[in-house]
Amino acid sequence: MKIALFTDTYLPTVDGVVTSLVTTKQQLEKLGHDVVVFAPGTGRNRPREEEVIYLRAREFRHYPGYWLAIFPTHEADLVKREGVDIIHGHGLGFMGVKGLWASWQAKIPMVQSFHTNLEDAVRYYSPFSLDPIFLRRGLRLYLRVFLQKCKNVITPSKSIMKEIRALTSKLRMSTVVPTGVNLERFSPSIDGYSVREKWGLDGHDVILHVGRVAAEKNLKLLLGALPKVIKERPGAKLLVVGKGPYLSRAYSLTKKKGLVGDVIFTGFVNDLELPKYYAACDAFAIPSKFETQALVVLEAMACGKPVAGANFRAIPEFVMQGRNGFLFDPDDSNECADAIVSCLQEGPNLRQGARATAELFSVERCAKRLVKVYKNVLDRSTV
Repeated sequence: MKIALFTDTYLPTVDGVVTSLVTTKQQLEKLGHDVVVFAPGTGRNRPREEEVIYLRAREFRHYPGYWLAIFPTHEADLVKREGVDIIHGHGLGFMGVKGLWASWQAKIPMVQSFHTNLEDAVRYYSPFSLDPIFLRRGLRLYLRVFLQKCKNVITPSKSIMKEIRALTSKLRMSTVVPTGVNLERFSPSIDGYSVREKWGLDGHDVILHVGRVAAEKNLKLLLGALPKVIKERPGAKLLVVGKGPYLSRAYSLTKKKGLVGDVIFTGFVNDLELPKYYAACDAFAIPSKFETQALVVLEAMACGKPVAGANFRAIPEFVMQGRNGFLFDPDDSNECADAIVSCLQEGPNLRQGARATAELFSVERCAKRLVKVYKNVLDRSTV
């Protein structure tokens, strides 16, 4: 079948949604399907790929690297020209609306993945100077109307599905399909020595954090937990991989807490090198309360690494206490530190459980589940 993916973010921007998109796209193509991506962009400094159609957009000044497709385009004509069988929305902003419009105009069914909780995001990145409570109410109304018009709403975790169903009971269909992890690319057999050598980490316990360095990722808590970790595990280092709008603030906090030299900010790491960073760590830490799945958790586990994760939203669906990691209250830096120390102490005993968990969510398994959703929608659809 021919699948059109409509997304508010795509390469060269890299975040969890983009990683999910790229991973899913590649696996769908391996299964014999054709995939075309519709994404916002001007075409300048964007990767030129035949399977990507960039729609005219303006950069979002509140969040550099993101684009808003606010201009009129001919997406309905484009999906007809491409011979698309089904539209899969991966954004709830302007590109989501364009996907719905194309679906209605071209009479092509649309399913929608819910990757980001917009009600939480609006307090960090709202372009409007309005009361947050008012904005959230308007957003909830928008989401109800939007999601009810989709043939199937797909969430990457059970916890997010529960939130969606609390928002509206009038969904046509809903399905939980996590984004799968590439078990060949992320593996316990990968050698992380080059990363340890590059950053001077030999002989140190290494805690890894991967993701956009943004306020909603709760990196402040992780930095607050590090002094206690170092007290229990002298010489421990925190390796922060990624970039984002909170980076300068994270630098300042590091200096304020006297952690210069204990925290290493690597900046952006390309896809080829990323698995080596997981291999180089002894434990992975994620304090975010924002995650609808957190693919990085599965990537770390696929490499056999224990995870210290926030006991919030989707993360406890993947992190199982004492089996592949430890959970902590995302508002308690002491609990965070204890969970990290436990991961460092019990690492060898958690390795097998971590890998076994990741194997349950292989990219092959998850892509096949997604194809079943598409086929079910197409079989039922009268558009």
